[in-house]
Amino acid sequence: MDKFLVKRPSPGKNKQEPLEMTGGGLDCMRDGGEKKRPRSEMPGADESLVHSPWTQIRAEGLNCDYKILFGKTEADKIFQELEKEVEYFEGDLTKVQVFGKWHNIPRKQVTYGDPELTYTYSGVTFSPKLWIPVLNRIRERITLATGHTFNFVLINRYKDGCDHIGEHRDDERELVPRSPIASVSFGACRDFFFRHGASRGKNASCHIEPVKLQLAHGSLLMMNYPTNVYWYHSLPTRKKVLAPRINLTFRKVMALPKK
Repeated sequence: MDKFLVKRPSPGKNKQEPLEMTGGGLDCMRDGGEKKRPRSEMPGADESLVHSPWTQIRAEGLNCDYKILFGKTEADKIFQELEKEVEYFEGDLTKVQVFGKWHNIPRKQVTYGDPELTYTYSGVTFSPKLWIPVLNRIRERITLATGHTFNFVLINRYKDGCDHIGEHRDDERELVPRSPIASVSFGACRDFFFRHGASRGKNASCHIEPVKLQLAHGSLLMMNYPTNVYWYHSLPTRKKVLAPRINLTFRKVMALPKK
């Protein structure tokens, strides 16, 4: 199992260059792309990498695990199914509230999950659409690879490098405490950043290097506790990227009592 340790910069170092994780499949290349891959015993899992090795990503309060979950052929097929079958939100559900002002979301977004659940962030409460077969297949594969179960997924579609998401933490009160979040990516490879909360802004209390990942087509990133307590993550604008990307973050959500 590959393991990366992120070291804090030496005292007095002010420049925060992101530590790039490109080993063990964390870059856009899929280990050469043409190598034969082990197959899963799961029916229909073409070129599955359920049993491929994990790469550990560790820093102060950062606990993530990464692997290629779907081989290229299967990932291509799933991407096309998602493009055809996922129905994204429209109208008021395409806006979020930031510092008291409403803004259009710079990407397409939708939630799917168990019917009794809701999920609230940035001033908007989302009720999930019912599960569809392609999402159930992805969810089952994650469970097979990790042992974790999930009852909710947030899907973000980035049409190109102009679509993005700002720095945030997934720490909503509906999330089951200490539960992991499983992030699966299909389509274009985009830069993905982690930044420690204490290192953000002009009045940062310390200087911890940000971590830059490039998540491959068909990959799985497990964000384990306590990552979302201490680290913010983002997908910044990359105008040179012309192809779409679909990211699915599977979560374990509690049904909260209605007010």
